[in-house]
Amino acid sequence: MIAGLVAVAICGVLAVHLRDILRAAIALAVLSVVLAAIFFKLGAPYAGAFELSVCAGLVTVLFVAAISSVGAKTPEQSEQEEE
Repeated sequence: MIAGLVAVAICGVLAVHLRDILRAAIALAVLSVVLAAIFFKLGAPYAGAFELSVCAGLVTVLFVAAISSVGAKTPEQSEQEEE
C-alpha cells in the first residue's frame, strides 16, 4: 500500500515536471493505473473500475490523440528552432 502511494506521488511529480508532453501523458496514465489498483485493494471496485476505464483509458487516449494531431514539439526540436 505504501509503495503504491509512493508510486502515485512519483508519477504525479513526473507528469508535472517532464518537458516532453507525451511522456507526461504516459506518466499520468501510469498514475491512474496505480491509483485504480489502490482503489481495488481498499475494497472499492467501482471506483477502481471507473478510474481504470475513464482516466487511464479514455483520458490518456484523448491526450495522446491531441498531442499527435497538434504535432507537439520535443524540447530538442524547440531548442534547434531557437538557434
